[in-house]
Amino acid sequence: MAVAAAQKSREMFAINKSYSIENGYPARRRSLVDDARFETIVVKQTKQSVLEEARQLANVNDQYDDQGFESEEKPIGHENEVESSESSEPSSSDNDDSDAGLTEEEVLLEKAASQDKDAEMAVQRATLVLRLREGINSLARVLKVIENGKGNVVHLESRPSKEQGVQFDVLAKVDMTRKDLLALMKILRQSSTLASITILAEDNINVKNPWFPRHARDLDNCNHLVTKYEPELDMNHPGFADKVYRSRRKEIAAIAFEYKYGDSIPYIDYTADEVGTWTAVFNNVLDLMPKHFCMEYRNAFKMLQDEKIFTEDKIPQLSEMSDFLKKHTGFTLRPAAGLLTARDFLASLAFRVFQSTQYIRHSNSPFHTPEPDYIHEVLGHMPLLADPSFAQFSQELGLASLGASDEEIEKLSTVYWFTIEFGLCKEHGEVKAYGAGLLSAYGELLHAVSGKPELRPFEPSITAVQPYQDQEYQPIYFVAESFEDAKDKFRKWVSSMSRPFEVRYNPHTQRAEILDSVEQLNNLMTQLNLEMLHLNTALNKLKMRSG
Repeated sequence: MAVAAAQKSREMFAINKSYSIENGYPARRRSLVDDARFETIVVKQTKQSVLEEARQLANVNDQYDDQGFESEEKPIGHENEVESSESSEPSSSDNDDSDAGLTEEEVLLEKAASQDKDAEMAVQRATLVLRLREGINSLARVLKVIENGKGNVVHLESRPSKEQGVQFDVLAKVDMTRKDLLALMKILRQSSTLASITILAEDNINVKNPWFPRHARDLDNCNHLVTKYEPELDMNHPGFADKVYRSRRKEIAAIAFEYKYGDSIPYIDYTADEVGTWTAVFNNVLDLMPKHFCMEYRNAFKMLQDEKIFTEDKIPQLSEMSDFLKKHTGFTLRPAAGLLTARDFLASLAFRVFQSTQYIRHSNSPFHTPEPDYIHEVLGHMPLLADPSFAQFSQELGLASLGASDEEIEKLSTVYWFTIEFGLCKEHGEVKAYGAGLLSAYGELLHAVSGKPELRPFEPSITAVQPYQDQEYQPIYFVAESFEDAKDKFRKWVSSMSRPFEVRYNPHTQRAEILDSVEQLNNLMTQLNLEMLHLNTALNKLKMRSG
């Protein structure tokens, strides 16, 4: 139920406007980074208003005495209340009203409860982390208050605390209604016996942390757009005055909105005009590729040509591209109606899923698009997703985003911008392009290799906070020694992020697993040891053969 509340709060904070729209379309192109920053600002503003509304509701409906919490015993921490009331010096707890109120996660729970009375009275399981200032004997008083509050304790653990001023940390799983749980939290938070109390949702994930998908099917919930129907909204868009084009965009976007996990990827019957635009860009890529594109891209491009998927006179279907990628790296594709929020887009990469548009840029501007279109996706992104090393790097970016803070999503988006969109790498002493924004836009590509912009070595901690240019071509690009070197540096940087748990992708179940128990780690170690055994056996057989 707590996870459901977190999902509910996420829907309340959903972003439906883009940075570009909000700021009068100043951008030459639409940026994942800009929209991530805009998303952070709007989420904070929206969250603040929601919290204020919920806190007001909590104050109005405050019913300590009506919740069944009165008992013959005083609540814990109030044993000396009468004696201390005569004191001339107020205690710190008297001055801190917030200690007696609700924390952010509890406010969100109450907000959700106020919108669903059935959920408010439904019994749910919650995990409480209690930090006891006094000895373990004080736990009995805490449990008595939980019992008086109509709570049923189903699991209890304790350990000596490492926190200064706290003797024991206690984890208690209780079954009780959301209404009673919130009232219990208020009472316990007033206790002098407790240093703090925290409520956790299921799977020990704090409900105030962002919801994130746990299975590939959950990507059905990762379709929040930051830019909707650009031709409808942006008077600078090449298709703004073209009613036929705008209608076509709506039609293709509607198909994407209807798509759900497990559905067949919809077929798009591209028009002669759209195929003509594809042909112009395709031939331009053929001209630039030998000299400027990285080897991994060239190899994948040739494979696509050999399989007759890449031809100049036919736009490949999204299903064709998805089957090709799945065969080579396990990546699959799903249709998207437009530019997604940074969090939703990055989350899909964690499951080796790339969310792709299917509409084609306007024919009046074949070599430039103000937002991602299908030509950018197919010619820019997809060939490299067939390369194992690049696919792994893309997935690790996605895994790092699951449960990350808004500020960290901004940094990950910036890394994505300077690598997967506009990245350069070294190849036999020469600088080659691997970023999709360079591979599918010849103007920026020629600028990047012209010697005019500054080329810096890729260092994630520096790249993540580097301001970028979206009005003109980039003044700075980051150059990776190789994909492997980029992955190694990225992993070290990600390990310093504030996320309190580690996530891995299980390809057998298509699930993102949180590594938060000894049992999970032991099972994973057993699997890895078995893999190492097979590798050592294979290596020994090769040595025997060569000997």
